[in-house]
Amino acid sequence: MPASPRPSVWRPGNALLVVALFAMAIQLRPAATSVGPVLAEMKSDLGFGGAFAGVLTALPGFGFAVFGIFAAGVGARIGLSRALTGALGLVAVGLLARAFTSDPLVFLILSLLAIAGMAVGNVLVPPFIKANFGLHTARMTGLYTVALAVGATLPAAIAGWLVTLPGGWRTSLGVWGATAALALVPWVALLWWDRRAERSGSGDPVVDPAVSGEVPLVTPPVASVRLGQLLRSRTAVALAVYFGTQSMHAYVLFGWMAQAYRDGGLGAAEAGLMTAILLGLGIPMGFLMPWVVARVSDLRPVLVALAICGFTGFLGLLYLPTTMPWVWAVLLGISGGSFPTAITLITTRTRDYRVTMQVSAFVQSVGYLVAGLGPLLVGVAIEAFGSWHVPLWALAASTLVLLAAGIMATTGPMVDDDL
Repeated sequence: MPASPRPSVWRPGNALLVVALFAMAIQLRPAATSVGPVLAEMKSDLGFGGAFAGVLTALPGFGFAVFGIFAAGVGARIGLSRALTGALGLVAVGLLARAFTSDPLVFLILSLLAIAGMAVGNVLVPPFIKANFGLHTARMTGLYTVALAVGATLPAAIAGWLVTLPGGWRTSLGVWGATAALALVPWVALLWWDRRAERSGSGDPVVDPAVSGEVPLVTPPVASVRLGQLLRSRTAVALAVYFGTQSMHAYVLFGWMAQAYRDGGLGAAEAGLMTAILLGLGIPMGFLMPWVVARVSDLRPVLVALAICGFTGFLGLLYLPTTMPWVWAVLLGISGGSFPTAITLITTRTRDYRVTMQVSAFVQSVGYLVAGLGPLLVGVAIEAFGSWHVPLWALAASTLVLLAAGIMATTGPMVDDDL
């Protein structure tokens, strides 16, 4: 059976699909990564304290988890293209409007609005790829994960320059709302193309083997799978554990790695450079891992290599933070290849794009809940034990959980077969 209804040949609508996919992916991280670099300026201007800042920085992980639960239902009710266009609209409105408010609570609510849109995008993009790109699924998943990495890195990389422009932190944050509004253009065009094909019977239709007849270029409303069914699927549960563990690693490293280096004796500039190395490696790993998942029949050696990199990197950061610090940053960056691996497995371990959508919602909701808890627990552990030994050893040990879950996810039955 083909992996998706869309044939492997390129048709006129594919270029628009690729542009829309890239534009969407770029916008799914700035709400989470654009605040940190200007947090000090925001606290001074808006007048909030450390507790509120903690809530603000923890919001993306928990928001992705909570809103991601409802994303599959939205996609099933109104269709993937309409749901994704609406999600991007929420991102644009939330990011733009929060740059103009002077009320901390309103800023929090608008941030939550943008994060809700991003959560829907996180969940629905994998089934969108599955339904529309067929044999190009792995390639397009690679493009998607690379664009995610770019969207996560750019806000942090240029925030220092943006904050010097007129408007300060408001300009630094508002620019991402403007780019989100611009990203809506190909999605509106895609909806127009879809409606044109639907009305005229021309355009670039796809044939969906799950229903009779032809459906529009962009996928229609689809049926849902119950959560209880997914909980009984060994492969779906393993995917959730795998995604959750790697997400926890990523969020802990994004939030705490620079501080761990500084506590170990590295200077602030060098510690920041190590974080940049970690983030930068997300781009080549985003290209590489979907290709590997699509072409390697036995992924166990790859999963072992990723786990060894993570295990060694965490312990190197603990015991030798000033001795070749770039080595530990590189190893941890390579282990971050678990993220594009997890996203690709959501599409390759399912056959029907409707199952992909439900699995994506389940896996990412669990994963981002764990991701939100990780940085908080690290902070509690440092406060309780007064050193990095317990949290970094716990993170190193969790790479074994990552490995076990990955092996179960790649060697078990397809989720469709479980269901």
